[in-house]
Amino acid sequence: MRPSRVAASRSRGVLTLDWEDGSRSEIPLRGLRVACPCAECRGGHAAMGGPGSPDMLERPLPEAWSAELKSIEAVGNYALQPVWSDGHSYGIFSWEYLRELSPGGVSGGGP
Repeated sequence: MRPSRVAASRSRGVLTLDWEDGSRSEIPLRGLRVACPCAECRGGHAAMGGPGSPDMLERPLPEAWSAELKSIEAVGNYALQPVWSDGHSYGIFSWEYLRELSPGGVSGGGP
């Protein structure tokens, strides 16, 4: 499933995704940075590819990392790629992974 609308609010520190089924996800930007799925953030290729979980959003933010969102780009029809103020831009967040990260599940229309 794809979102029908994606919005990032730097002032609220939240990424909001309105899904095609009418549900909504709000993911804290700090948590999004900590849950980056790239090999560098996960500690190597062997740790990549696992499912996402809202628990991942609660991990501490390493001191050298920034949770300040500089920009966010679409990756084809399947993902988003945030660019952080510390220059990190390797994480590609699929729609499925973003739904898995959604704290408290998604609200509204569907599962």
